[in-house]
Amino acid sequence: MTSFEKEIQQFHASQSTEQHRADSPTTVRVAVLTISDTRTREDDRSGDTIKTNLDWRGHTVADYAIVKDDATQITGKIREWLTRDDIDAIITNGGTGIAGRDTTYEAISALLERRLDGFGELFRMLSWPEIGAAAMLSRAVAGVASGKAIFCTPGSSNAVKLAMEKLIGPEIGHVVHEIRK
Repeated sequence: MTSFEKEIQQFHASQSTEQHRADSPTTVRVAVLTISDTRTREDDRSGDTIKTNLDWRGHTVADYAIVKDDATQITGKIREWLTRDDIDAIITNGGTGIAGRDTTYEAISALLERRLDGFGELFRMLSWPEIGAAAMLSRAVAGVASGKAIFCTPGSSNAVKLAMEKLIGPEIGHVVHEIRK
């Protein structure tokens, strides 16, 4: 294949991605769940970061809650949201580490019908320059359950900011579009 043919192929591939994005909803209705044994609505900086990022991108926060890092509470709230027609996606923060109390990964992974492995891989790759080898300790995960996108991020404000600015924010409409196909 000549270099010109490669350029044409790349152009068509980018057109396809751009067309998908153009066909995607510009407003996604999102539920935000903070998973923490200590945070409250008054000091939930990570939850606020998610909500602010969604707002300035034109998305709607359909619901917001804080639950303890307890698998039963986490799955209970997620299952409730999965039944609601006014929610297209769910973003969680907290409980994705490897400490004994971190149960988010197990609780939500068990609900996923399809995983978006690239989300966790990219999140850890993007975290590397900031935190080095500690990036491997993150069990950030994403996928689809009951026709809704679910993204699970760590609880630190920096991690949430990274996930929202580099991964979730730019693609959430496209993800929802693909799920609806």
